[in-house]
Amino acid sequence: MHFGAREAGLTTRGTTRRRTDRGTRGTESHVLIPLRNHRGTGPVGGGMDFTIGGIREIRSGSRRRGRSSECTAVAEFTGLWGWDVVPGARAASGTCSCGRSDCPAPGAHPLDFAPVVPAGATLDEATGAWSRFPGAAVMLPVGGAFDVIEVAESAGRRALVRLERMGLPLGPVSVTPDGRAHFFVAPGAASQLPELLYRMGWDDASLDLRALGPGTHITAPPSDRGGLGPVRWLRSPALDSATRPPAARLLLGTLAYVAHRSRV
Repeated sequence: MHFGAREAGLTTRGTTRRRTDRGTRGTESHVLIPLRNHRGTGPVGGGMDFTIGGIREIRSGSRRRGRSSECTAVAEFTGLWGWDVVPGARAASGTCSCGRSDCPAPGAHPLDFAPVVPAGATLDEATGAWSRFPGAAVMLPVGGAFDVIEVAESAGRRALVRLERMGLPLGPVSVTPDGRAHFFVAPGAASQLPELLYRMGWDDASLDLRALGPGTHITAPPSDRGGLGPVRWLRSPALDSATRPPAARLLLGTLAYVAHRSRV
């Protein structure tokens, strides 16, 4: 049994069950395993996490080879992960490269006149498209291959550790230089978010959490966003996670719980 739980005299009734594991030398160890929470006993995702093993180290995808140029990144996104890509504006000293003096999002939006580089484009095709817009940021349309759940970076980092400990399926996760974390999830999350939060008991909570869906774009690593610095990967894309991102309901309870705790 977890020593802290024994010393504090905590009960496991209604919240955990005991499992006995037999070691290689015939010894037994007891592990507390949280049971599923239900509406009426507190929001889902609010229970204490118990884990066996270590925490996976979070590495930035910007350190990987092959990410040194926007063209290579575009070819990876379109060719490997099946994502559409669109050239985006850049910003310097608060001025946007789109040319509008009243731009509402300097360096953080697609170029209106730039075509989409479709999923499946090769390196040569990506290079040809990007040569027409030198220095453009790499932006990903949301709502096609994936939706995004956005939380504060600090909450996102803590939630990612919890989710990895629990062994839940995860998609790519990026962080922006202005302190936001983007969790890639299956399409449809934006429209489903209010209902999902209601079912999990978080509908009446004030959360720094939102979903991005069709009609929105995010800046992709390694591009600069808003002149503030590069976007980075907290969890880099992989073949299984990038092409089949997880359903939002699998992550939302933990994300909502950590976002709520971050505001307390």
